[in-house]
Amino acid sequence: MRKLSFFAAAAATLLAACSQQGPGESAPSASTSAGGGASGTPVIGLALSTQNNPFFVELKNGAEKAAKDAGVTLTVVDAQNDPARQISSVEDLIQKHVSVILLNPTDSSALAGAVQSAQRANIPVITLDRGVDGADVASHIASDNIAGGKMAADFLAKQLGGKGNIIELQGVAGTSAARERGKGFDDAIAGTGLKIVAQQPANFDRAQGLSVSENLLQGNSDVQAIFAQNDEMALGAVQALAGKNKKVLVVGFDGTPDGKTAVQNGTMAATVAQQPEEIGKLGVETAKKLIDKQPVDKTIAVPLKLLTKE
Repeated sequence: MRKLSFFAAAAATLLAACSQQGPGESAPSASTSAGGGASGTPVIGLALSTQNNPFFVELKNGAEKAAKDAGVTLTVVDAQNDPARQISSVEDLIQKHVSVILLNPTDSSALAGAVQSAQRANIPVITLDRGVDGADVASHIASDNIAGGKMAADFLAKQLGGKGNIIELQGVAGTSAARERGKGFDDAIAGTGLKIVAQQPANFDRAQGLSVSENLLQGNSDVQAIFAQNDEMALGAVQALAGKNKKVLVVGFDGTPDGKTAVQNGTMAATVAQQPEEIGKLGVETAKKLIDKQPVDKTIAVPLKLLTKE
C-alpha cells in the first residue's frame, strides 16, 4: 500500500507540474525554459503571434542567438494566431515572473490588457514588428511599415508607367503591420495613375493568398499587378497566376527566404525586405539593457530595402 501511495503522489506531482506550462509554450530546452533557473539567470519571455510564418521563425532564431550570447534564458510561447491564446500565454509569463516580455501581438488592440497586466506586475514589455494600441510599452522595435508600403507603391508606379489596375492582399485585420503597410501603399498609389480595383484580407497566409487571389482575379481580369502585405500571400498569388498567359507583377513584403528566391527566379517582381533576425536580436539586447537598468530608446527602427532581381 505504501508503494501504491508513493506512485500516486508522484503522478499527481508530475501532472501538476505539466499543467503549469502555458498554452502554446515551448517545452523547456537549452534555449527555452519555463521560469527562471536555480542559478538566478534572467528570463525573457518571447510571445510570438505564430511560428507557422517563416518571418517569425527567423525572428525567433535571432532572439535565441542573442539570448545565448547575452547569457539569459528565453521562454518562447506561440499563440498560433489566436489572440485569446496569446493573452493566456502572456498572463502565464507574468505568473512565472519573467524579467521582460517581448511581444509580437496577434491583435494590436486585443493585447492591450495583457500589456497593462505585465506593467502592474512591474514587468516591462517590448513590442516586436507589431505595436499595441491603448498601452504604453518600454520600446517598440520594427521596420517603418508605412514607408515600406510606399516603397512598394513607388516601385509599381515606375514599372507600370503610372497606369494600371492593382489587387491588394491585406494581412490580419487588427494588426498594426497590416494597417500601416496598407496606409503607406494606398496613400502613395492615390498620387499616381494606378488604381486599386480590389482589396481583401488573406491573413498573411500562403494558402489564403492563393484562394483569395483566384477569386479576385476571376472578377478582375484586367489587372497588371498584385501587392501582398507579406511574402506568404504574395507566393500564394504567384500560384494563382501559374499557367495564366498574362503578365502580372507581384510585390511582397518581408524578404523571407522563399520570397527572395521567388524574386531571383522572376516569379515575384520585388519584395520589401525586413530583417526579422535583427528584430529578434535587438529585442533581446534591449531587454537585457532593461534588466541591467540601462536606458533604452522608445522606438527602434530596423531598415528596409526593396529587393528586385536586378
